[in-house]
Amino acid sequence: MKEVYQVPASQSLQGDVIISGAKNAVLPLMAATLLCRGTSIINNVPQLDDVDTMADVLRYLGAKVELQGSRLTIDTRECDGYQAPYHLVTKMRASIYVLGPLLARLGQASVALPGGCAWGPRPVDLHIAGMQALSAKVELSHGNIHAHAGRLKGADFTFPISSVGATVNLLLAAVLADGTTRLFNAAIEPEIDNLVDQLNAMGAQIFGKGSNTLVIEGVAELQAAEIDAIADRIEAGTYLIAAAITKGKLTVKQVQPSHLTALIDSLTATGALVYCEDDSITLDAQRRTLKPISIKTGPYPLFATDLQPQWMTLCVSLAGVSQVTDTVYPERFQHVAELCRLGANIRVKGNTASIIGTPSLSGAPVKASDLRAGAALILAGLIATEHTDISDIHHLDRGYQNLIGKFANLGVTIHRHASHTTDCQTKTTPLLSLCG
Repeated sequence: MKEVYQVPASQSLQGDVIISGAKNAVLPLMAATLLCRGTSIINNVPQLDDVDTMADVLRYLGAKVELQGSRLTIDTRECDGYQAPYHLVTKMRASIYVLGPLLARLGQASVALPGGCAWGPRPVDLHIAGMQALSAKVELSHGNIHAHAGRLKGADFTFPISSVGATVNLLLAAVLADGTTRLFNAAIEPEIDNLVDQLNAMGAQIFGKGSNTLVIEGVAELQAAEIDAIADRIEAGTYLIAAAITKGKLTVKQVQPSHLTALIDSLTATGALVYCEDDSITLDAQRRTLKPISIKTGPYPLFATDLQPQWMTLCVSLAGVSQVTDTVYPERFQHVAELCRLGANIRVKGNTASIIGTPSLSGAPVKASDLRAGAALILAGLIATEHTDISDIHHLDRGYQNLIGKFANLGVTIHRHASHTTDCQTKTTPLLSLCG
């Protein structure tokens, strides 16, 4: 039987939240352990379904993986498998990260085309083109990527668009290639920097961290290393937006404020008070009249697309008109129809959503279409009259550790229970129509 989250109408959030490690950093770090034989350790690892899925992929390839608390140990001494199967890879797009390290260390890889969130096409063309640039032979057949090479050869590769996933895979492949690889227009997200630190600790020679040009001098072999995963900037941002929506005061701890500059600037522009210390951010929206602010997503350090649905919910909650434009994933608006079920007034045209604030929402059954859409619906439920039931919450299990416990510490009691009703919605509302 499916489970749902029941979110009550809540008072303003008050308190502190300790932010977990970033799954978007941990998954590449896990894949990187395939580049050597030995026992690697990753600290600050969140207990999430996506981490479990990647662990299962590594186990299928022959690794021994154990998570104790937030400490992940990966033993790859007997890891010789090169096939990542459909039944695992289809659960999570990040499974494709094993393509680069398997090809680099074993000379071959067979990886099923990935699955993941059900919004918009996110092709793997750049991953494949990058491997081909490093002299690999790649073919697609029966839903799988088959790649073969002797030792990969260093080369220049320019990303036509900034891509975190493709940058990860090219880094993982190039570190063992023969010669020099230069990656132009590479992604500069903090998760990329975290991976570069890990690879260099393993003996790689990567230069240009934090810039759009990465230079990799290939080495013959790498050794196991220990690394700390960075804090989850998207989790931190979600809680900060939640505090703004409920006119509360909240501090997120164990986070790097510099990773959230675009969000902090946008929250400040609404009229919220934001204070930053070395490893914490406090938002105070008490007794303040906030105004909706239009945002446009873009590659880091611009506004993160993974915070777009949550920000839209904030705009819905505030009197006034605003726009949300997503330049990274133009079709990432599956949450709009569900917000409209709660009374939101939103019109979508192309990659832009126009929002007329509706401070009074009404609770209703809604469905999480993906991870961040689910987070947006929880935030909407906080300000809806009566309770909001959110189904398909397995998406949230992929990216938010101890969600119920963390909200409880802020004064919100979210219940998780079995659903006794059929799916709340079988058809989505056309997004070109005016909702509400």
